[in-house]
Amino acid sequence: MQFGRSYEEFEVGAVYKHWPGKTVTEYDDHLFCLLTMNHHPLHLDTNYAMETTQFGKNVVVGNYIYSILLGMSVPDVSGKAIANLEIESLRHVAPTFHGDTIYGETVVLDKWESKSKDDRGVVYVETKGYKQDGTVVCLFRRKVMVPKNSYLEARGGEQPGRPTPIDRN
Repeated sequence: MQFGRSYEEFEVGAVYKHWPGKTVTEYDDHLFCLLTMNHHPLHLDTNYAMETTQFGKNVVVGNYIYSILLGMSVPDVSGKAIANLEIESLRHVAPTFHGDTIYGETVVLDKWESKSKDDRGVVYVETKGYKQDGTVVCLFRRKVMVPKNSYLEARGGEQPGRPTPIDRN
């Protein structure tokens, strides 16, 4: 199973469909809100959401949806990354509710070689998250510094740092 890509493996226009999806539970949403100290009643108070919002129910906090999508993209995009350089834009375009399943895909918009080091490059990607009915809920663009094959070879190949097992039998 591939985990990330080297610079040479990225092609402008390529689309990576991240799998599997993630069904968002009330527990997930509340835990994320509490861990990040986001106590807005839209996310935590069912009565508030029912009585005072256009949605009539709790809305999943957007940064959790972004985090799910970012995580989903790691095996396809940034699993070998040297650095995440920039989140250029982040848009929450539709609400997500408890019980919705989030799917994601990433398109490579551009790529260029590093100007300062010849063993790496930058890929510019857009990740789109959508629900089980196809409704797009989140879009973000980011720039990721990824290694070239020469960088990986100099540091141990595909799985740098992986030890060799010692058979003691």
